[in-house]
Amino acid sequence: MSNIRHALNTKRSDDFAAWYQEVISAADMAEESGVRGCMVIKPWGFGIWERIQRLMDNRIKAAGVDNCYFPIFIPLSNFEREAEHVEGFAKEMAVVTHHRLIADGYGGLKPDPEAKLEEPLVVRPTSETIIGDAMARWVQSWRDLPLLTNQWANVVRWEMRTRMFLRTSEFLWQEGHTAHENAQDAREETLRAIEMYRACAEDELALPVFVGEKPENERFPGAVETWSIEAMMQDGKALQAGTSHYLGTTFSEAAGIRFQDREGTQQLAHTASWGVSTRLVGGVIMTHGDDDGLRVPPAIAPWQVVILPMLRDKPEDEALLDYCETLRAGIAAQSALGEPVRVLLDKKPGKAAAKRWDWVRKGAPVIIEVGGRDMENSVVSMLRRDALWGENGKPAFGNPPVGEVPGNISALLEEIQSGMFETARERRDANIRRDVSSFNELAAFYASGEKYPGWAEVLWSRPTGEALDAVVEKLKAHKLTFRNVPRDAAVADGTCIFTGEPAVERIYVAKAY
Repeated sequence: MSNIRHALNTKRSDDFAAWYQEVISAADMAEESGVRGCMVIKPWGFGIWERIQRLMDNRIKAAGVDNCYFPIFIPLSNFEREAEHVEGFAKEMAVVTHHRLIADGYGGLKPDPEAKLEEPLVVRPTSETIIGDAMARWVQSWRDLPLLTNQWANVVRWEMRTRMFLRTSEFLWQEGHTAHENAQDAREETLRAIEMYRACAEDELALPVFVGEKPENERFPGAVETWSIEAMMQDGKALQAGTSHYLGTTFSEAAGIRFQDREGTQQLAHTASWGVSTRLVGGVIMTHGDDDGLRVPPAIAPWQVVILPMLRDKPEDEALLDYCETLRAGIAAQSALGEPVRVLLDKKPGKAAAKRWDWVRKGAPVIIEVGGRDMENSVVSMLRRDALWGENGKPAFGNPPVGEVPGNISALLEEIQSGMFETARERRDANIRRDVSSFNELAAFYASGEKYPGWAEVLWSRPTGEALDAVVEKLKAHKLTFRNVPRDAAVADGTCIFTGEPAVERIYVAKAY
């Protein structure tokens, strides 16, 4: 509606990148740290990550995986053992070379030449090599397998172009690392992990994704297979939201992860690794945010319901606070989405309207305002963040009786959760073309001038080596990338649009983050 005055200055349709940055600032999620590519994650942003972390950790532990921790510093020699792996990360590695600083004589500090490390240490970009060393010690017999480990940690990849949550030099993640007796077991673990990510993304982040295998050029360095979940953002670009890798015996051979099999013969273990990161928070912003700020799915909202008493710094405030506290306690006694409802009574000073819009920008799923007149009439004024505006261009307040609110809150939160997923899924599916029959048609689709063109699902022959390199270069010329080969795609029944050979599968093509 044209008469709506939205809470943000920038609209998604005008400048999606600027809108994204404004949401992060307006929702008080994060800020620049003063170190290029690193951010300070503020309580609301970190609270969302904590919710994701907790829900994911529950799934990880339910699969029998144990959490542990490994050092942030990894000897350079660990990477040198695995040439393909180090080549994939070499340009992004941060390296520690000295262990002490001294005065430089000009009022500053410099590395002490006498404190140079005997061997440079890489600040963890991923932990396959150092965890491989541990596995080589821990695994001696087939009875020690499978070995299932996970760590929650920070990693550093020195990115040249950064954007908060999406691509930062330092980010938070979990990385699972497992060792198995044979290829079948390792592949099953690889697929179990990617299915875990799909379920978490769709059920808890309300983020519709496609599960599929990455093409050869998009594999994790050193992997035999890489699987991903891919999500479409509101600007039509793709976001790789999680990956799982079958590593074969590549890292086992480099690290010496050998075991005595059931026949007494020495074998190399087959390994897998899998991870998701704070990039998921960026995906939530770009999938669910609107021109009023962030909208957080109830399952991952730090506070699902926020109660705002309209305080006037008068004696009657005490009665209003008692009224609100009774409401808060009644809501907190309920459960939704498998957990007790998280409800906040916001007693901070400030005008009620200003506080309301703060929580609108943060994306709290349900906002309840309570004033003196509400208390007199035994009602509340309730806003759903997923349905903020009424037909009159004003906030769509409902006024349910206060006694009915606690009993109805569970169904309301579950309705918001499922509705956000369906809205995102319908938008995604409406923006995928499946009728592109040639590369020229693909190029024309993305050169049409449409601001947010979406994805294309195309037929291809799965070329490898130099043939694949040639296809990738053609895509790069149009700023396009392969995403994944969808696991549940229709049968490939035509010709590859890149090579002209018989197609063997379908693959998604898109612009990406």
